[in-house]
Order: sequence, then structure tokens, then C-alpha cells
Amino acid sequence: MNINGITIDDTFAEAFNMRATRVVITGLNLKWAYHAANAMTGFATSVIGCGVEADIERELNADETPDGRLGVSVLMFATGSKVLMQQLETRMGQCILTCPSVAAFAGIEHREGLEIDQINLGAHLRYFGDGFQTSKLIAAKRYWRIPVMDGEFLVQESTGMVRAIGGGNFLILATSQESALNASETAIEVMKKVPNVIMPFPGGVVRSGSKVGSKYPNMFASTNDAFCPTLKGLTKTELDDDIESVLEIVIDGLTFDDVAKAMKVGIEAICALGVASGVQRISAGNYGGKLGPHHFKLHEVLKK
Repeated sequence: MNINGITIDDTFAEAFNMRATRVVITGLNLKWAYHAANAMTGFATSVIGCGVEADIERELNADETPDGRLGVSVLMFATGSKVLMQQLETRMGQCILTCPSVAAFAGIEHREGLEIDQINLGAHLRYFGDGFQTSKLIAAKRYWRIPVMDGEFLVQESTGMVRAIGGGNFLILATSQESALNASETAIEVMKKVPNVIMPFPGGVVRSGSKVGSKYPNMFASTNDAFCPTLKGLTKTELDDDIESVLEIVIDGLTFDDVAKAMKVGIEAICALGVASGVQRISAGNYGGKLGPHHFKLHEVLKK
């Protein structure tokens, strides 16, 4: 497959099962909603070292939030329910409870086709109120009002947790670092408009793509040497002579179709730049089908 001179490899991105939740954060204004959300999603690029993958999904208008204020939605992904619940409670307590003016609400309550489990959002945070906290039941939803020094922290008792997919990806192979980074930025700009997905790495892009395994026994992942330009003469390379930079975009999403749509619009945006942009190929990270059960075949994704 070739689009505007850019070759699309006949390969697939290999993704795995995850658990996910969404939190709606509102504030006195967008600035403070972002302060809380940025803190909550800090150090959350990869489950390999961070425990959770998280990012801001999108901005929310006042008519999209429970309290009629501006806000943002945050998506969080982990490999298991227990880890996700622990990370959510820790980050809520350290990053949301502490942030002036903000409130937090369930971001997943009903969605057709998704099995939803309820997990704690503010159920345990209420104890910070030291007995002065109060609750309110509105339309069968319980909210907690916790006294704090700037007034009250309002938080919904629980939010939904669903089965999700992590690790969808594609690789951008270019003739220079600048070309690869410009193409990545172009892709991320359109991918951020797709709902129910996040790209958790810095700026949505990762340079340290990994393979499964290592020559060192205590490492279960190591640099993807086949795609490292400086190792062309030292390893079994996947790169042609003119490829000098490779960047990867990783996508987590609530469903297979959500991830596939984000991959599609991102790759199409890069291909629209044409081969003159310096991008020569689009590939993907797969590990022989052994890492995860979800396979995003690039040609099929683009034909949908």
C-alpha cells in the first residue's frame, strides 16, 4: 500500500487488554481544571514503570458537566482492576482534592456495549472531612461535600470502570528527526479530536520504542534495535539507508473501534503531507502475536 508516495507496511500493531475509567474535572475556570488534570496525569506514560497510563481526553463545555462549569475529562488505563483503583484513589487524593476550586464527577456511567463496574471516586476521600463531610443523593447518584479551606470539595462517590485496549500504535519512519517530529505533531493534532482515546506519552509521541525481552535477565523490555537508525550496521535492521529517525505513537482506547479510528485519522494526516515531508514509511510494533490479542492490521484500518 502506498499513499502519496509513503509506503504503508503490511503489518499490524499488537495491543493488549486493559481496564479504564474516566473522570470529569471542573473548576472555577479552565485554568484550574487543567492544573488538577495535569497533576493527575503526571508520570502516567506507560504501565511498565508508572502503573497507569493517563492523559487529558478533551475540554468540556459548561453544558457537558454536572455542575455547569467548564472542565476537562481524563482517561486512565491500567493492566488490572486493582492497580487502576489504587492509582485513581491516590491521584484523586493528591492531585484533585488539593487543587483550589475543582470538583470531580463520574465520567463513565452508561455506554452501550460496555460492561461497567462501579469503583470508588470520592467514597474514601470523604474521610478527609473528619466527620464534617455531608452527602447528597441526587437522581440515585451520591455526592460528597468535603469541607476544605477554600469552601467545599464536591466529588461523586463512584465512577465506572470498563474493559479497554492499550498499546495500539504506529511507527513513523522519516529521513530526519525534524521530519518525523513534524509528522507526529500533525497526527496528534487530529487524533486528539477522536473521543474515547488517549496518547499517553509526552506530547503523544514516544522515541524509545521497545521490544519484548533483553540480553539482560532482569529486563523484560528493551530498545527496539531493529528500528534504531544508529544500529543499522550492528543489528538486523528494519530501516533503509535513508531512514534517520523513527517515532512511535501509542494509543489507548475504550474499544477496538476507538483505537482503530484514531490510528486511521493519524496515519491519513501524515500521508496527506506526502513523501516530500520526509516521511518514507508507516509501520507498526508487533511481537509475533505473543504480546496481546488485539491486532490492528494497518491495511485493514486504512481501508475501513
